[in-house]
Amino acid sequence: MSDYRIGEGMEVTLHFTLKLEDGTVVDSTRDKAPATFQVGDGNLPPGFESPIEGLTDGDTGCYEIPPERAFGQHNPQNVQLLKREDFEDIELEVGTVMSFADPSGGELPGVIANVEGDRVEVDFNHPLAGRTLTFEVEVISVRPATTH
Repeated sequence: MSDYRIGEGMEVTLHFTLKLEDGTVVDSTRDKAPATFQVGDGNLPPGFESPIEGLTDGDTGCYEIPPERAFGQHNPQNVQLLKREDFEDIELEVGTVMSFADPSGGELPGVIANVEGDRVEVDFNHPLAGRTLTFEVEVISVRPATTH
């Protein structure tokens, strides 16, 4: 049994399952290797880190994470209307995730929300924006993070 607990400066290895309100599994490590991250490294949104603070090896938990602590609320301003001709000869299907260049030259994922005539509606909100998520965890190990 470890004396270490999840908190600042710790490296955590855990299994997790992320579910939507209706029980649909969005992401899970159950069928693959567990996830390892350092607390505060940005791999886990803060809303997912705070409920598991203080847990140690072997602990399990199930937490409801509201949208504002997970991926934010759905923002209508993040839905953009683009011209069909901007997509050249791409076959556009509602629900398709595409990569767009953001103003700083980075990549921004967008979901095709609607195609009507020569207009294409693209939703740049995180796919899980506005959703309350259930975060189930099983802590495998907690140890001091090694800095390189």
